[in-house]
Amino acid sequence: MSESQPIDPTDFGPNMWLVDEMYRQFLEDPNLVSEAWQEFFEDYQPHSLTLQAKTEGQVNGSRKTEVGTPEVEASGKAEKGSPEERPKAEDGSPVRNVVALKGAAAVVAERMEASREIPTATSVRTIPAKLLEVNRLIINNQLKRLTQGGKVSFTHIIGWAIVRALRDMPELNVAYTEVDGEPAVIRYPTINLGLAIDLERKDGSRGLVVPNVKMADTLDFKQFWVVYEELVHRARQGRLTLDDFAGTTVTLTNPGTIGTVQSVPRLMPDQGVIVGLGAIGYPPEYQGADASFLARQGIGRVVTLTSTYDHRVIQGAQSGELLARIHGFLLGEGAFYDEIFAALTIPYTPARWAVDDNPPVGSPQWAEKQANVFRVINAYRVRGHLIADLDPLRQAPPKMYPELDPLFYGLTIWDLDREFATGGIEGAQMMPLAQILARLRDAYCRTLGIEYMHMQETDLKRWIQEQVEVRRGDVSHDEKLRILRKLNQAEAFERFLHTKYVGHKRFGLEGAESLIPMLDALLGAASTAGMEEVVAGMAHRGRLNV
Repeated sequence: MSESQPIDPTDFGPNMWLVDEMYRQFLEDPNLVSEAWQEFFEDYQPHSLTLQAKTEGQVNGSRKTEVGTPEVEASGKAEKGSPEERPKAEDGSPVRNVVALKGAAAVVAERMEASREIPTATSVRTIPAKLLEVNRLIINNQLKRLTQGGKVSFTHIIGWAIVRALRDMPELNVAYTEVDGEPAVIRYPTINLGLAIDLERKDGSRGLVVPNVKMADTLDFKQFWVVYEELVHRARQGRLTLDDFAGTTVTLTNPGTIGTVQSVPRLMPDQGVIVGLGAIGYPPEYQGADASFLARQGIGRVVTLTSTYDHRVIQGAQSGELLARIHGFLLGEGAFYDEIFAALTIPYTPARWAVDDNPPVGSPQWAEKQANVFRVINAYRVRGHLIADLDPLRQAPPKMYPELDPLFYGLTIWDLDREFATGGIEGAQMMPLAQILARLRDAYCRTLGIEYMHMQETDLKRWIQEQVEVRRGDVSHDEKLRILRKLNQAEAFERFLHTKYVGHKRFGLEGAESLIPMLDALLGAASTAGMEEVVAGMAHRGRLNV
């Protein structure tokens, strides 16, 4: 764009209010904005009449005084007090309190006026969220165990499903335009997914910014997740740049965060589709139902998606197919969750979609399902170590052995909230299936494998089960500090040996430093349990440090 040409408001879309707000800060003190914004505002010509007036006033060294309408001036505090106390006009009617829209509110009004010119239509689809919830729980439980931490939200996964669907349907990544007065279509070569982020300003008012994930179709899920979180963080910190707003082709808005079940958002120029994400919850008629009743009936939460599109370049069937593809991905089609698990290096297979089969309690079919729960419990005790996370190099993809898959026994995601007899896991006679599986996987399928069911001594097997099939508590802050101190001591001792006895033959601890805090915890627990003596058979490697 040329230096003298004013910026078209459509260049920034719904972010124009933020540009105007930062321009006001620039007028007050250029140092209040970053260097990139300073360079941009040097020849910026605001489209807002309020901003133009303020600019002229500052340039002329004068201060403009805004004069209200006679109705406003006459009303004063007309809206306060009882109806009898409010000022009346000569004819006895209440005086209106008219306030001119300025700043962000004025920009929003302008943008909404512009959106009225777009002939839009909206497709709606309600999608079951059960599989989405289960796999998100698996993902976040694994991320919680890792040092990197982090958390994946429903919007991350649904946003990725939108990208996947648009990658398969590039004909929807378009926008309407006119060339020499003739209708035309813009076909974007890549997907820049806009994220509508609600921000609360210092004065308590709220505004919406829409930065975008650049070239989202070229990323894997982990890269998409990292960029998404970085954009949200910088938006909250007020550190978004011009480039973050440029080139949005499709937008995702999520009014579901404030409880909105379904919305029809406005479509901005230069975009063909905006997807609205509603709240995830039970249908209204079941929101007051007992949780055990919902579990027995196989009633799960749902989420409603809307696709608002420019009818000049996108047809209703295409919009409906977009939502259908998103629906399919959220039910696991196209190895959707497998790709997410692989990108996040989660060493387990995701849960699978299945149709519910819930026979009446007490029937022969129900008794068979209860027997299958016992078979699952025994399978994890015998072969749980086969899917334990014992390969830090991730040399082979995760594999689910049939005998460890609940689906093998006819148990589905709909059974996870239903209670079954446990045979005494953690001292409980009845537990939801999800809790049973959680105990078994924590005991046998994490970073430690235990194989003991070949033993002939029944009492010993029961003792091991009582010790390992219990809820794992979080490591306290003091315990973490003790582990860190032990690791530091081990490392410091190795460095001392390396520098003090140069060239001497020794068997160092490098690569096995975690042995020291592990022995510290083990010997501490032995002492607490009343043991007075420990005999350790020690290899050469690391023996000095031990």
